[in-house]
Amino acid sequence: MSKQASIHYNGSTFDLPIIDGSEGECAIDIKSLRSTTQLITLDPGFKNTGSCESSITFLDGEKGVLRYRGYPIEELAEKANFLEVAYLLIFGELPTQEQHDVFLTDIKEESYIDEDLKKILESFPKSAHPMGVLSSLTSALTAFNPASVDVDSNEQMYNAIVRIMAKLPILVSWVFLKRMGLPLKYGDYSLGYVENIARMMFRKPNKEYVPNPIIDDALTKLLILHADHEQNCSTSTVRIVGSSHAGLFASVSAGISALWGPLHGGANQAVVEMLEAIKQDGGDTKKYLDKAKDKSDPFRLMGFGHRVYKNFDPRAKIIKKTADEVLGDLGVVDPVLDIAKSLEQEALNDSYFVDRKLYPNVDFYSGIIYRAMGIPTEMFTVMFALGRLPGWIAQWREMRTRKEPIGRPRQIYVGHNKRSFVPMDKR
Repeated sequence: MSKQASIHYNGSTFDLPIIDGSEGECAIDIKSLRSTTQLITLDPGFKNTGSCESSITFLDGEKGVLRYRGYPIEELAEKANFLEVAYLLIFGELPTQEQHDVFLTDIKEESYIDEDLKKILESFPKSAHPMGVLSSLTSALTAFNPASVDVDSNEQMYNAIVRIMAKLPILVSWVFLKRMGLPLKYGDYSLGYVENIARMMFRKPNKEYVPNPIIDDALTKLLILHADHEQNCSTSTVRIVGSSHAGLFASVSAGISALWGPLHGGANQAVVEMLEAIKQDGGDTKKYLDKAKDKSDPFRLMGFGHRVYKNFDPRAKIIKKTADEVLGDLGVVDPVLDIAKSLEQEALNDSYFVDRKLYPNVDFYSGIIYRAMGIPTEMFTVMFALGRLPGWIAQWREMRTRKEPIGRPRQIYVGHNKRSFVPMDKR
């Protein structure tokens, strides 16, 4: 007998089926709730509402578990390259060597941008925020690829995926180079996916580019750790925009805009801005730890704890080691990074933070790494978007191929009752 939940309302009992997930999660299926009871649910922020069934990412915040298609994030970060993880998220299985090589070659064949897009980029002032520029440029790609995708055609779907995987890294590098006042350029056909990203961003126009394996490895890990994170704000945005049958470029552009917010993708930027503020105030980390513990003080310690992970952020354990390697290899002398290391050590040994499981999260360490690489603070969220791209694609593809209905939340109206119009001279 299938499990059910019962609602008792207005003298009647209504039975609703229970949906079981593959990891033991359960949900009340309320698809028929309104038609049978005239009730809807009210859940601000959708904190307790499942918007879909998905087979892409599993997250258990209480236990600190994150898996892509069943594979633990720890194994993927240690053993896979970013393109393998992207293929896994999008197509459901890890690629064979042949599938990987074909995917990479197809992406390289599409790794160019219509030159007219440069004119759009040049029209932005240098002061424009990189996330706004990236969102606009991604949306503009639709104008240069106007054909809609037939989601029932494997070929069209694959081509759309390859195009955006190829073109977004170029846009990211161009946004970065414009910000730095450097000439725009393309990658090298002979390099791998992440190696090309590093080359496009870090090659100086007046000297030969020498790859740094530690930087390439750090970028790979950061991109993998950010590749998907279940139904977060930006991913939900991509799915709901795509549910109107908007194209992949438009849906991803909407996701970039959602990611821009400081409560979502802007968190690593907020970390470095906090560290800068501590430096300006004399660099006394103990003072700021005390402020964070004072409930009457509005100061928040950015980059510690996580709304979803109630124990520890599994991504932070992985990226902490990488942060140490990058700082050691580059030998960067930066008082802000010194403050970060001091803050980390003091918090990890402070019973207030340890007892409450307020450990440094992935945003804390990613901000430190990007700063050490010389990436401006305003570009941090752009790098986050680059990593999240495969997840957005996978979620969009899953939603479209499953023929999910257009997203249309309900509301509880709490405004005025019916009123009669009053002429202006009588108001």
